[in-house]
Amino acid sequence: MSPMISFSPPAGSRSRRTRVRFRKRRPGAAARFPINRSVPSPPPLSYRRAAAPLTAARGGRRCRAAHARSGGGSGRGFESRRRRPAHPAASRSPAMDAAPEDGPAGAEAEPDGLPCPEPPAPRLSVAELDRELDSRSELIDDKEFDIPQVDTPPTLESILNETDDEEESFVLEDPFLLNIDNTDTHSYDTSSVASSDSGDRTHLKRKKKLPDSLSLHGSVIRLSLLKGISAQIVSAADKVDAGLPTAIAASNLIAVGTSHGLALIFDQNQALRLCLGSTAVGAQYGAISALSINNDCSRLLCGFAKGQITMWDLASGKLLRSITDAHPPGTAILHIKFTDDPTLAICNDSGGSVFELSFKRVMGVRTCESRCLFSGSKGEVCCIEPLHAKVELRDHPITQYSLLAMASLTKILVIGLKPSLKVWMTFPYGRMDPSSVPLLAWHFVAVQNSVNPMLAFCRGDVVHFLLVKRDDTGAIHVTKQKQLHLHYDLINFTWINSRTAVLLDSVEKLHVIDRQTQEELETIEIPEVQLVYNSSHFKSLATGGNVSEALALVGEKACYQSISSCGGQIFYLGTKSVHVMTLRSWRERIDHLLKQERLTDALALAWSFYEGKAKAVVGLSGDTSKRKAVIADRMVEILLHYADRTLKKCPDQGKIQVMEQHFQDVVPVIVDYCLLLQRTDLLFNQIYDKMSENSVAKGIFLECLEPYILSDKLMGITAQVMKDLLLHFQDKNRLENMEACIVHMDITSLDIQQVVLLCWENHLYDAMIYVYNSGMNDFISPMEKLLKVIAPPLDAGKSLTDEQVVMGNKLLVYISCCLAGRAYPLGDIPEDLVPLVKNQIFEFLIRLHSTEGSVDEEVYPHIRTLLHFDTREFLNVLALTFEDFKNDKQAVEYQQRIVDILLKVMVENSDFTPSQVGCLFTFLARQLAKPNNTLFVNRTLFDQVLEFLCSPDDDSRHSERQQVLLELLQAGGIVQFEESRLIQMAEKAEFYQICEFMYERELRYDKIIDCYLRDPVRKEEVFNYIHNILSMPGYSAEEKQSVWQKALEHIEELLLLSPCKAADLVAIHFTEQIESIIANLQDQFLLFQFLRSLLDPREGINQDLLHLPPHVTEQFIELLCQHSPEHVLETLKVLEYCRLEETIQITQKHQLHEASSYLLEKKGDIHGAFLVMLERLQSKLLMLTQDDGGSAELPLLESIEDTLMKTIALCQRNSHNLNQQQREALWFPLLEAMMSPQKLSGSSQYRYAESLKSLTMQVLNNMAAFIPLPLILQRILQDPVYGKGKLGEIQGLILGMLDTFNYEQTLLETTTNLLNHDLHWSLCNLRASVTRGLTPKQDYCCICLQQYKRRQESADEIIVFSCGHLYHSLCLLSKECGAVSKDVMRWMCYKCNLSNKGGKLSENFSELKKGSGTSLAQTGSESALDPQQIQAFDQLCRLNRGTSRLALLTELSRAHGGEKHGLLSVSHGDSAASSVFQDETFQLHLAPPPLMDD
Repeated sequence: MSPMISFSPPAGSRSRRTRVRFRKRRPGAAARFPINRSVPSPPPLSYRRAAAPLTAARGGRRCRAAHARSGGGSGRGFESRRRRPAHPAASRSPAMDAAPEDGPAGAEAEPDGLPCPEPPAPRLSVAELDRELDSRSELIDDKEFDIPQVDTPPTLESILNETDDEEESFVLEDPFLLNIDNTDTHSYDTSSVASSDSGDRTHLKRKKKLPDSLSLHGSVIRLSLLKGISAQIVSAADKVDAGLPTAIAASNLIAVGTSHGLALIFDQNQALRLCLGSTAVGAQYGAISALSINNDCSRLLCGFAKGQITMWDLASGKLLRSITDAHPPGTAILHIKFTDDPTLAICNDSGGSVFELSFKRVMGVRTCESRCLFSGSKGEVCCIEPLHAKVELRDHPITQYSLLAMASLTKILVIGLKPSLKVWMTFPYGRMDPSSVPLLAWHFVAVQNSVNPMLAFCRGDVVHFLLVKRDDTGAIHVTKQKQLHLHYDLINFTWINSRTAVLLDSVEKLHVIDRQTQEELETIEIPEVQLVYNSSHFKSLATGGNVSEALALVGEKACYQSISSCGGQIFYLGTKSVHVMTLRSWRERIDHLLKQERLTDALALAWSFYEGKAKAVVGLSGDTSKRKAVIADRMVEILLHYADRTLKKCPDQGKIQVMEQHFQDVVPVIVDYCLLLQRTDLLFNQIYDKMSENSVAKGIFLECLEPYILSDKLMGITAQVMKDLLLHFQDKNRLENMEACIVHMDITSLDIQQVVLLCWENHLYDAMIYVYNSGMNDFISPMEKLLKVIAPPLDAGKSLTDEQVVMGNKLLVYISCCLAGRAYPLGDIPEDLVPLVKNQIFEFLIRLHSTEGSVDEEVYPHIRTLLHFDTREFLNVLALTFEDFKNDKQAVEYQQRIVDILLKVMVENSDFTPSQVGCLFTFLARQLAKPNNTLFVNRTLFDQVLEFLCSPDDDSRHSERQQVLLELLQAGGIVQFEESRLIQMAEKAEFYQICEFMYERELRYDKIIDCYLRDPVRKEEVFNYIHNILSMPGYSAEEKQSVWQKALEHIEELLLLSPCKAADLVAIHFTEQIESIIANLQDQFLLFQFLRSLLDPREGINQDLLHLPPHVTEQFIELLCQHSPEHVLETLKVLEYCRLEETIQITQKHQLHEASSYLLEKKGDIHGAFLVMLERLQSKLLMLTQDDGGSAELPLLESIEDTLMKTIALCQRNSHNLNQQQREALWFPLLEAMMSPQKLSGSSQYRYAESLKSLTMQVLNNMAAFIPLPLILQRILQDPVYGKGKLGEIQGLILGMLDTFNYEQTLLETTTNLLNHDLHWSLCNLRASVTRGLTPKQDYCCICLQQYKRRQESADEIIVFSCGHLYHSLCLLSKECGAVSKDVMRWMCYKCNLSNKGGKLSENFSELKKGSGTSLAQTGSESALDPQQIQAFDQLCRLNRGTSRLALLTELSRAHGGEKHGLLSVSHGDSAASSVFQDETFQLHLAPPPLMDD
């Protein structure tokens, strides 16, 4: 197909066209239009949905019918030509050209006829599929955006007269593959919200529009332009001044009403059948505002903008009725609807009233009777919908009521017109947006095995579903169903079938919804439709605009008369066109994806059809098996084509990784679907043959089989594929994968010896065993091969390698599986082979010599080797085997035979360790202890084992021997020994655990205490044992008493072992004996440890359990003073029970002054406590004055300071509770004590003068809080020493006190002033920033460069920054400039942060204003701060709060650009000049200004 170029003539120009002569006709008669080849562009009309002509097409390649779409010259005029069918075999109705749309996904050109259910398309061969997919690259080159130079531009006639090419064999032309950008949609002049735009075109980047929904459902709907009807609408406007279209009604015919009062009637082939009415009538009645066709397409009702109603005969084109008095004059007809009764219709006017029109014919005269059903004075009705039933449902019992749904501005009503008028239901809306449009739609649905009508109604973003039923009594019941919550406002709701609805939102997006799951199947934009709105009729502009404001507000988005549905098709009326929307058939949906080369998605969609999980399915009929067969055949075709395409598209050169990635993306998909379809024949023959052509593809294919083999989902692999799979894993050195696959495969068709050799060479022992077992039913050879490897090093006493250990472990597991009847490594041995396999294994184990053994080989080599390898595990294997063969006589014989061999091999040989011998006899003891035991073992052998274990030649294995003997006894071997001899030998061997075991059997628990105390390993456990015996139930009083007595006898030994645990035990069980224990303890330090553990609460013993006399506590304090004097004070603070007087005497006796002072203070003798501390302080000061410069000067000064601090703390604690005189008695002696050394030595010469002065100042500062300043000064001046001399000696003290006073006063005043200034300054700046408006620098988004007004997605918002940049929120998110912090979205300016690419972007960025459209206005006028503003203010306060405000003052006062800003002189013109606002942690939320009421 050669590229075509189409041009639009300038506005107002006339194209060359055939002259058409219109015959005069009588008013009311139908006009028949001749065929016209070309239609000129109509002049711009004063009408809401008029559109200016399109500018010249920019694309190099254009669809031929672009003109028909643009209105700049109709592509096909009133033309009725036929196109060849898409496929010779497909029987289709005659069709004329359809123009693909500059629109969204799914918008396609419709063939000549109206869309009708299609027969299933013939399946395409693989070659045809390949040819069609490859042709995609030849359709459109996206880079061709400039019009090529041509010498002579083609004329419109030459373009229109071109013959059509063969239609492509996939589906109708699809805009996914067309260059849909070539029309400048911004040049439309239309009130369609989604298609308006403004701004500087030179700065806007054009990007290819992507489909809105690429979901797993594929493209569900097909939107097509009805070119014939569209062209003739435009032509009629030009030729007969029909005006622009205003209303549409669809049935078997399509009726289009115009603004000049004409009704154009089209048949299914888009041919114009009738033109009803005249412009003269239109001038009188106004525009057609509503249309309705009855069920048999014989009558048409037209409602007019000035209130008149006409009825036409659609067969003859005659005017049957002209009704002018059916409703109040001066109101427009908003809706006119036929009911299922052809003599009954309903109309709704702009006054909000609803009337029933009853048509009768009396004596040849046609009449119309009107009855008011609902008066607009009670609430204006703006939407009506009668219940229509299909022909097959006409006998449904509910149809006799002739139900009518009405939507007023406040509620929904469902009424019955027959047999008498009755209201069946009212339903109020609740809260909603007053500008939203009420919507109603009926449909019969199957619910709970019955078919009943369901009413969907909506106003805003919530759709309610009401199920209407009739009961046996004749009453109607309405049941609410699950609501559908949306995120957009609806302006139309249409059922397309009982499960699927098509929704149109306020920004002209179509949403296909599955009702039952509420899943959105597809979303497409339809701005190119340029939908007609009914706003002028709702405002009743033709009659003077006499409607309420509420109805006029609803009418802004009303498009009731622009959308009509019939037979699963929805028709959309635009200002220059009519579009039809249908559901795609299942084949179309798959082919649509294939055409885009989305083969994986196509397979997934086909599989959803196969499983019955797909939504909105059309074209599948028959029972389930038949449907699955049809879909499976289609999937096989796709899979074969997919394989061919994969090989063809493989990169010819480059890295091997690129090729591998190419096949890894595709081959697993093919394998998956072949196995899902259970077509292994296809997978391993045709597809594998194709993949084998490429070595990389073949490898990927084989690797894809692995997970299916491992999960046992893949059966019937051919021998060639199996062989190739093993060779591939071997070449790739993936031996573990190879082994895992072998044990899941049926390898009987392979060369067994070759596979065995392969496994043995690569150490794949599991696979080797599996091949022997399943391939040759040989269960002995694997054991022979493995034993041949591990036996020689074991016989020689050498250690095994890691590989040999693995072989030995596998051998033990293999023997265990065989004896248990299980296959190795997985599955089960066939039942008929189980006895044979067990016998073979037993026979092999008990062989006297191996098959290839040497002359000097010891007897029973196989059992000997396994015992040497792992005695315990081999005996465990035998034990499990013995459990399984209790009733098998032959197995019992084998058991006895094996036991005899084990005894012979192990007892008569010194090669085995005590642990190994012990394992054997433990095994035997367990077998002998069983109630149904049939084994016989000589008892003397057990005595020999006892001698062997208890009389060792060395002590190197003491714990091992004891453990072995203990296991033997616990396994039941105790019955084989004489107990007294056993205890004697155990004590001799120091086997204390054995002794404990025996004593416990004899209930001699007291003897066990001796065992614990003598066992160096378990000494510490004796405390738990004693406690458990004495406290747990189950022991007799005599047993507990013996243990109690034994523990008391060994109490000193227990104390030496652990004083803390012993004290805990005594506190619980020996409370009454504490004093006697104390009296009997001779070791004073041990007694001290015992009492500290017992009496110190910090050790954790509950003191309430102890009831000790006071002298015990005093004895503890005495010992504490002797052994740990530094801990006396802290211990006294936590001791709960002690006598103060006696304790004071003890501490004074040991000269512990601080402890004595603490006790005196606790007693209440504050002065006494003070005197003790004062005396201690004075003694230290005396030592300091008498010191002649020794080495202890510094520690002594630190000691004086420590004592002074404790004395000051004592005075401070108690001064609050003393009177003035008592306070002076504390503080003044302390001051005197500190000043006296300075008076004696002379402050100037004394080398400690500075230190003492500092300490004296601390005393003065602290006492100033309790003693008035004049008293302190008076006391100093009255001192005899200072009274006689000069004030110079005390000048420093007085000045220091005054400085302190001044400092504190200044600090308080400064802090108060700073806080006041900071608060005022912060609030001023915050208020100034919040109330400042934001002025964008431009009117387009700085990222996508599109006008901000054009982006009307519900999730999109307008973001304006203080820097003046403007963005769409979705654009910012695409650049990762938005982040959620504490459930709040934070934004940063993309352009401003580009300069910071080298550095770290700010984590906390400026707050910004969100808005919708151009308005930055707030939706409310609340003055309260929102959470973001509160958070920002708190952060500002935290930023300015600290220990010192001087740093903040310095920061705020710093010069910026030569100007200094003080606290109150911050420049309001540049709030960001302050470093506080420059800080990256500062956040500010700019609240929008309030809306002003009109």
